[in-house]
Amino acid sequence: MSAPKSTLLPAPKRRLHPAWTVAAVAFLALVGAAGFRAAPGVLMVPLQNEFGWSTTVLSAAVSINLVLFGLTAPFAAALMERFGIRAVTAVALVLIGAGSALTVLVNQSWQILLTWGLLIGLGTGSMALVFAATIANTWFARSRGLVIGILTAGSAAGQLVFLPFIAMLAQDPGWRQASLLIAAGALAVVPLVLKFLKNSPADAGVLPYGADSDAVGETAAGEPSGDPDTAEAAEPAGPRRNAAVRALQALKRASKVRTFWALVAGFAICGATTNGLIGTHFIPSAHDHGMPETTAAGLLAVVGIFDIVGTIASGWLTDRFNPRILLAVYYQFRGIGLLVLPLLLSATVQPSMIVFVVIYGLDWVATVPPTAAICRQVFGADGSVVFGWVFAAHQLGAAAAALAAGAIRDATGQYTYAWFGAAAMCTIAAVISATIRKDAGKREAVPVPA
Repeated sequence: MSAPKSTLLPAPKRRLHPAWTVAAVAFLALVGAAGFRAAPGVLMVPLQNEFGWSTTVLSAAVSINLVLFGLTAPFAAALMERFGIRAVTAVALVLIGAGSALTVLVNQSWQILLTWGLLIGLGTGSMALVFAATIANTWFARSRGLVIGILTAGSAAGQLVFLPFIAMLAQDPGWRQASLLIAAGALAVVPLVLKFLKNSPADAGVLPYGADSDAVGETAAGEPSGDPDTAEAAEPAGPRRNAAVRALQALKRASKVRTFWALVAGFAICGATTNGLIGTHFIPSAHDHGMPETTAAGLLAVVGIFDIVGTIASGWLTDRFNPRILLAVYYQFRGIGLLVLPLLLSATVQPSMIVFVVIYGLDWVATVPPTAAICRQVFGADGSVVFGWVFAAHQLGAAAAALAAGAIRDATGQYTYAWFGAAAMCTIAAVISATIRKDAGKREAVPVPA
């Protein structure tokens, strides 16, 4: 006997669907959480000048942040399923604000490990890119790739909004005021989250955007929905479970799938070549070549501008083309950029550097929509949590690269070997991505035990 039709009704066609309001608030939350992402590269030199800390010490603080940023993500996805998106997001923003504000009190190196590393790492990890995937998968039945692209661009927009101001404040009146700006940016979004970020379409009395009530009824009856994005690995609905258990069980299932390890390897290299190297060390490296920090920060802000364009475009492309091919192309272009970067750095901004900044910006996190799409195709209802584990690899790669590049700089006096090594890794990621089977979602999905 078929299950009764869903009592949830589609939103009136002439009215903006609540999913878009949720997406808009989620975008602002990601902007607010992204303030710290712009900070380490700008604040590293002022902190070194005031306290005499080495590049390796400050890179260690960034590495702790990136590790927690990554390892928190899959548990945050499960926590959002258990306690709701709104509560987890609000707590995460408060942690980021507290960590940034407390940074103004540090005077010992271990304290920067606590603020930059522990507090902000936990907060940003709960607001990681898995948040974008969770919003898209919960609130949207179609255009998910585009939505993930737009929300992922929120992090780039945060960098764009905060970076020039952080750079100016770090120079005058000082880095402490820059840290307070980051705290204010994160805390300012909390009231909007509490008021407008609903946990699910059911809370608003509607279906997900683009959903069909007939399809919902069939899915409730246990029949296939016919959605090509819903894989065999979809987990049946049931009582809410412990978030940690949920995350670990999803990891156990995913670890049996070859595509999972391909995504992990590629995304680890993605993190190493974005947050780990360019995000953390581009400004200090440019400073080594005589470029003013504010100028280098301006270049990173331009990266943020084109990141927004590239990520949204990647979401649009992901809805239309094979995501594995997109990943291979993105990684290879990034590798070429890193290979030539040491030749472009100088005391002044040359046209060739502008070209690099534009291309690297378009490619910065363009990898997110196709990676999230593959997770959804292969792992179904586990997709968001599995993407959290893949994102953890992204941040572990970033942490390793941030620390290694700092050590290379201290040992050799320059970053050249770090850039060349990253270029080689990008080629490896491109090859790995190209070898993901086109029909991975049908052939590799792991059924959930009854």
